[in-house]
Parts: sequence; structure tokens; C-alpha cells
Amino acid sequence: MTATAPEHVPVAVIGAGPTGLTAATLLARHGVPALVLERHRAPYPLPRAVHLDDEVHRILQAVGIHETFSEISRPARGMQLLDGSHRVLAEFLRDNPCGRHGFPEANMFDQPELEQLLRDNLAKHPLVTLRGGVEVTAVTPPRHSGAPVEVSFRDKDTSVSHTLLADAVLGCDGANSLVRAAIGSQMQDLATAQEWLVVDVRCRLPLPAWEGVHQICDPQRAATYMRIGEDRYRWEFRLRTGEQPEELTDRKRLLELIAPWTPGIPEDELHVLRTASYTFRAQVADRWRKGRIFLLGDAAHLTPPFIGQGLCAGMRDAHNLAWKLARVFTGRASEALLNSYQAERRRHARQLIRTAVALGAVMTGGGTGTALARNAVLPAISRLPGASSLVLSAVSPPLRPGPLVGSRRRGHPRPGTQCPQPLVPDTDGTSRLLDDLLGEGFALLATATLSPALHALVRTLDARVIQLRDVPRQQPGTGGADLGADPGTSALVHWMGTAGAVLLRPDRVVLATAARPRPGRTCGDDLAAAVTAWAPMLCSSGRAAGAPQPRPRSRRDGG
Repeated sequence: MTATAPEHVPVAVIGAGPTGLTAATLLARHGVPALVLERHRAPYPLPRAVHLDDEVHRILQAVGIHETFSEISRPARGMQLLDGSHRVLAEFLRDNPCGRHGFPEANMFDQPELEQLLRDNLAKHPLVTLRGGVEVTAVTPPRHSGAPVEVSFRDKDTSVSHTLLADAVLGCDGANSLVRAAIGSQMQDLATAQEWLVVDVRCRLPLPAWEGVHQICDPQRAATYMRIGEDRYRWEFRLRTGEQPEELTDRKRLLELIAPWTPGIPEDELHVLRTASYTFRAQVADRWRKGRIFLLGDAAHLTPPFIGQGLCAGMRDAHNLAWKLARVFTGRASEALLNSYQAERRRHARQLIRTAVALGAVMTGGGTGTALARNAVLPAISRLPGASSLVLSAVSPPLRPGPLVGSRRRGHPRPGTQCPQPLVPDTDGTSRLLDDLLGEGFALLATATLSPALHALVRTLDARVIQLRDVPRQQPGTGGADLGADPGTSALVHWMGTAGAVLLRPDRVVLATAARPRPGRTCGDDLAAAVTAWAPMLCSSGRAAGAPQPRPRSRRDGG
């Protein structure tokens, strides 16, 4: 009897949380098939992550669910810091409803609802298969470079074991990652772990509490409160040394803990959905890749919750890796491109973790003396001009210079940062978010005529060119009444500074910039020369010769 050959897939994604579903969807949008393996047949029903920022909302735009996510999320108003008696020490308000990425800077949501959106959206992509009800039991790295990875899994209903081969494996399987163990990676501690109790409550009556995030800066009982939906609320309480979660989880004690936020609310209206003790860790894996096996999300890093970046970091992992893997799989880049994943993401995640640890220590650390000093200093800080903007602004640091991040030039946008995303007019005059015009791949924003060398680079990268023309608009039927320049286009031109062109990666990170030329000159020889040095990694040999000339889109035409 002839043995049946094992199933062979291009990419196996292990774990169907937000990170895994995002990675699979982005791969599909880039033309790469993926199989997602997940223990649960439906989204895990209880909330875990509850916050994402405008940069990650932009990633949801790349996935295709930003509009439906906006319907299920609530923008956070800001943050209050309170002492142990719930007196307000400082208040930081968000005045701008939209951040630089085109979405609210802080978005509260219910994770099961987000996962359902991602699953529903996945069904629109025939290149992706989601296989639920299976438990991955082993991931075996190949003995030889270039050989597929062996993935073993068991059907939870039938207990039948199966094996498949994958050209790449993405380990999105959480803090207790089997994939991490398979590649011999270990977590490194960046700070002492803390034990917290998380309480999720549903109440049909609105609680009489300020709408933003509350941070209780009390070393004796640090706590966080936030409204995450129309009828959903979350509290997090730090456990004291030696305290057990069971001491706080009977209903009477829980109601006492949340009482400062629930005056006048009948007890029978407060429905406790979940209580769970969590160890908030600050960890990063020492190794994120072995061959074509990669770690993403909690498998690669664990972030304390003080800046709400745990889920955000995993989504950034997916966004960073998907386009690189897709270019390699479709023959448009060399394997060396994949080396940049750990180099870029590990350093970025580590910096965010340290920021979270430091902020947590400032808000909740120390003893009685530290608390008294904090109570005296915070009110003064909150009154400083620009304090709210500084405290609440995006915390994501820029990527450092490397093979895919050029050197910084005075007066130019900083490579390693993402470009802003204003509303800009399409060719028919309809206002659209910038990324909708940029497409899935590389893009070039330009305010000057491109040089032949830059045109050649654009062809090589299959980049879409957006010509920005910061010219006045005219209202139809007014005989040429000047309405002023389009504000979105003006914002981009202002952001470009003295650069004449800015090359964006598919994840909208600035790769490199070109100087604005003198009148009558073309732009881009300097940018082309810088990026050509990386060409063997970014694109396959001979690509430029057969690539079609992209059609520049002009802001003068409204595009």
C-alpha cells in the first residue's frame, strides 16, 4: 500500500489570535497562501487585550477591517492619575479626535469581537484556510537549509494525529509557545514580574465615572480602570506581596474593590464576566527566527500593560514580517531580506517593554515616601503646556538605521518612522485615506520630477508613485474661487520638509529620502544610489528590465 504524502503548504500560522489572523490575511493580500492552525473553533469568549493605538488601527486598515473595527471600538478620552483615596492628581485629555495615522490615538475594544471581525474577513481570502479544533504537538526544524518544516498536530474531536510540511512557520502561539521551544529560544527578563487580578464586568447602566482611563497611583493597591465597550468595564488590581487571588474574588470583596466607580449602581446590575490572576511580565525572546520558523506576538515578547502595547506589538510583528516573506516567496527578494525581521522588531519591542516598565514604576512604584512625592509633583506636571500631548502621544519608537532604514538627513522625514496618513483626494476628488492610494507594495511620494535613476529604482521595486502638488483647489461653479490647498496634501508636503521624494516600504515605514532639487533639475539620484546598495536583498536579479513603468498619480489631477 502506497503511503499518502503529507500535506504541503507555503506558510503555516500556528495560533488564530489577532497576530496570527493578521499575519495570514496580510500574506494573502500579498498573494501567499497560508494555513492557520488553532485549538479553538471560535474566538476565545473572554476579553484579554482591550486597547490598540492609531498605528495598529492603521494595520487593521491594511487588513481591510478598519471601518468595522471603528463600529465596535470606543476612542479613549484620555487618562487620569489618582491617589489611593481617588483624588485626581493629574488629568491628560485628548483634544484631537484623530492621530497622525488617521484614526483615534487610543481605541478600547472587546478582544473576542476583534477576533470575530478578523475571522469573518479571513473568509474573504481564498488563499487562507483556518483549521480550528486542532492542537499542534510538534514543530520540527529541517536538518538542511531550504527543506520544509514538519508540523505535527492532533484533531481534538477524533484524536487523530496528522503531519504537514510548510515552507515557513509563524509561531503566533502565545506566551507558552511551543514554536519558541522548538527553535531553542528562551525568554529574557527585563524587570521583575508582578501579580495582578483582572476583573471584567458587564453593566447595562453607565457607571458614574470619568470616561477615560483611571490609573490609581497607590503603591499599596495600584489599580487601573477603563470602559471598553457600551456595557463592558475592566479593572486591574495589583496583588500585594503574599496575597492570593482567592482573597479578592468572592463577590462581596470584588464589589468592595470596584465600589469607588459604581456608586448608586444596584449590585444585581453588576455582572462579573471574569476574574483572572495574571503575571505581568517584561520579557523578550533571545531568538526570533530559525531558518524559516519565526516567532510573533506573545511568543516573542511580553509587555506590562501600563502603555497598552501588548497586542499592538504583535500586530506590528505581523505587519513587519508579512511583506518581507511575501517578496521572498514570490521571487521578488532574496532570503537575506528575512534577516531584518528580528533585527528590527526585537529592538523595537525591547524598547517599548522598557518604556512600559519605567512608566509603571513612575505611576505605581515605591513606598509611602515615593507616593507623597508623586502626589506633590504630578499636579504641577499636568499643568505644563503640552503635557497632555506628551503623555498621551504615540509611544512607538522609530526603527534604527539598518539595511531597510536609511540614514537621517537634516530637514527630511526620519527613516524608520511611519509616514502620516491624512485624507487626500483621489483622481475623482473623493477624499480617501492615504494608504488606500498607496497600494500593497512600495510607494514613492514626490514633489519633484524623478531622475532616470530613481525611475529605474521605482520600476525595480514595482513602487507606486504619488506626485504631490500642493496647489489651491477651486470650487466648481464659482468661476475659480480659491478654496486654498487641499489640507491633506499640504500636510504631506509639510511633513516632507526639504525632501523632494520619500520612499516608503510596504509597511509605510520611511526607507530613504531624496533631496529637493534646484529648479529645472530632477530628483532622486541620491536616494537611488543609497537604495541600490541594498538591491540584492530587496529585489531579485534582472527584475528591473521587465518591470512596467508605473503611472505617476498627480495631486494636480486630484489623485
